[in-house]
Amino acid sequence: MNELDLLDWKRRVFQLYAEVRACADPEEAWQHWRRVRDELFATHPQTALAPEARAAFAGLEYFAYDPAFRVLAKVEGAPEDPRTIAGSAGSAILFRRFARARFDLAGEERTLELYWLEGYGGGVFVPFADATSGGETYGGGRYLLDTVKGSDLGMGEGGRLVLDFNFAYNPSCSYDPRWACPLTPAANRLAFRVRAGEKHSAV
Repeated sequence: MNELDLLDWKRRVFQLYAEVRACADPEEAWQHWRRVRDELFATHPQTALAPEARAAFAGLEYFAYDPAFRVLAKVEGAPEDPRTIAGSAGSAILFRRFARARFDLAGEERTLELYWLEGYGGGVFVPFADATSGGETYGGGRYLLDTVKGSDLGMGEGGRLVLDFNFAYNPSCSYDPRWACPLTPAANRLAFRVRAGEKHSAV
């Protein structure tokens, strides 16, 4: 049953991120994250890969780990603002902007908006795009957090939000157009090259 396969996928992703949060060494956690993702993509019935790409799959591609791209962000409340975020294949998903994350990266203060999924159960969603989008990385942006699906790096010192761009990953629609995924809104486009996380490549 597809529903039970999907439940198993989500259970395994939640477990993976629990293991990432529990690991004291961020780079070691990242290596583990990569290994498990490759295993899931290669073997799980709910893999995002298109059927024709599965036999030749040899692993997802990433930039080298760079500790400079792991930041602790101060979360500041923002006026709540319903946002219909455009998605692939003409889809649209309702979120609510509820806060902003502020952090220093590449010598400047940066800001990303935090969105809450306005569906049953909700969840925090943090997508972003940058100057690599459409070239080295997927043009529709990548995801840092999507807690409804388990991708959650937790909180750090002083109650700040962990944003590790080394863990940035592509939405499912980047592998196969049968998936409908929310894309990055203009407010979360960073005007520099984030050469960390997953690349966009033929898989």
